[in-house]
Amino acid sequence: MPGFRRKITKHFGDSLTPSKPYLSYHDILLTSDDIVSLKYDWLTDNNIAFWEEWLEREVLPKYPRAHIVLLRPSITFLLMQAIDLKSIGSALPDFRKTTHIFLPVNDSRDRERADGGSHWSLLVVSVIDRVAFHYDSLGGANFYEAQKCTERLGRVLGLSLRFHQMEDSPQQGNNSDCGVYVCIVMRHLLIKRLLNANSNEKVSMSMANKVIDSSGGRKEMMQIIESLRKEGERRRSLSPMSTSSKSGSSKTPPRIE
Repeated sequence: MPGFRRKITKHFGDSLTPSKPYLSYHDILLTSDDIVSLKYDWLTDNNIAFWEEWLEREVLPKYPRAHIVLLRPSITFLLMQAIDLKSIGSALPDFRKTTHIFLPVNDSRDRERADGGSHWSLLVVSVIDRVAFHYDSLGGANFYEAQKCTERLGRVLGLSLRFHQMEDSPQQGNNSDCGVYVCIVMRHLLIKRLLNANSNEKVSMSMANKVIDSSGGRKEMMQIIESLRKEGERRRSLSPMSTSSKSGSSKTPPRIE
């Protein structure tokens, strides 16, 4: 989603700008706090936004005919909290050719805090079928939020969307893995169900019997981040603009763009 950071800053201001940069990956800036959360705690907006950015940059280009949108957590929050939906049009992508939309849903009800809330779930909207599938790893904890998100997105699309709570969604075993479940389920549905689907067959969106390895998921995401960080360091070392100043380099994170 080109220009994502510019668009979201327009609506939320500079308060979202992190202070301890760790990796700059296209439109996403991960911080050291994000890394700590990814390793041990509840995933941040940035963690999930990075995962979506990575899927967009590394996976979706292999399927040029796909018209799938991965909305960032802050955009989903904006969609759910905006008083006037017309006022956020500039922050939303062009949905005219879109077949499916993935939305990370958070239970924050505070309009002033895009990073609030305590639970993540995943909403997948099939625009072509006019159905919204909700995957919640904590029973129906985000049922209200997901229904609200579905209704508001339907208004933006000009469609009446049927809401379907996926009762077979894998369930987390603790209080901190909801974001990891969102990321793993997102990738599974994106790649295994949608991108590799046979055009002659009806795609099942069920997650029945799918086992989620949250610990392995965290490690894999960290491995991806560390690999990109090393590549960013390598590119910086080869750049004629690179500096030998340790203080300067410490303030500038490795960058991939």
